[in-house]
Amino acid sequence: MLNPTELDRQYNARAAVPDHSAYFARWRADSVRTRKALTAEIDLAYASSSDEKLDFFHAERRGKPLLVFIHGGYWRSLDKSDFSFLAPAFGAREVNLSVVNYGLAPGTSMEEMVRQLLRAVGWLYKNAAAMGFDPQRIVIAGHSAGAHLAAMMAAADWSNWDHSLPADVVHGIVCISGLYDLAPLARAPFLKDDIRLNRVGAAKLSPVNYRPRLAVPMVTAVGGDESAEFHRQNALIRSSWPHCFRHDVPLPGRNHFSAVDALADSNHLLFLSTLGLVGAN
Repeated sequence: MLNPTELDRQYNARAAVPDHSAYFARWRADSVRTRKALTAEIDLAYASSSDEKLDFFHAERRGKPLLVFIHGGYWRSLDKSDFSFLAPAFGAREVNLSVVNYGLAPGTSMEEMVRQLLRAVGWLYKNAAAMGFDPQRIVIAGHSAGAHLAAMMAAADWSNWDHSLPADVVHGIVCISGLYDLAPLARAPFLKDDIRLNRVGAAKLSPVNYRPRLAVPMVTAVGGDESAEFHRQNALIRSSWPHCFRHDVPLPGRNHFSAVDALADSNHLLFLSTLGLVGAN
């Protein structure tokens, strides 16, 4: 078991990447330009709270697949508006993109975040005709804490959550630099006071403690320059969900933040693997 100092060293991604603020600034600037350039619906309410909003970037033609992106930020920071920059590459391949917000810690519990994402994806499925996408091709991608939430969506019992939904709402997930065993995070000094997980809560909210009933295709990735614990987490979800795992995308030379950039690069294997999951033509 790692001691508190080592937990912070392994998991505090911002401390590990001194110029992390430059990534955030670039993402925000590129996202502002994207929202000006592309057709989008901003701040659509998918449920009743002020946190439960999503942005939707439309493909040019109806009936195309949907990629839902869940941002990271250790469940306590960042915003959907920081990730509009993902839309141009997918839009060029006729893939709709929705970027989802959820309440942040410490004001929102992680259990409630999971419920919010269930509501968001359920809302999208039910509104597929109005939004103009194919409900049989919904894929969810997430980064860091967002990959944790994406995995929870793959593990969800959708028809039990909402009897009006089918069991196969989600047709694939892309998990980038994700966190699937929350026990270490519940003890990490830099994070524990915000996420407030005890041992029982950490176990309940760890995707590795579930087995999706359906073989939801899963692609994983982690930056080559990320810590040993991020690599362990990445390997753990693959070994825990062998019926879902399709392949792992190597990200040599990338850190926790530049890993996300690969998803916006139309020439990168991570982008192309995501296209494969959504079934883009």
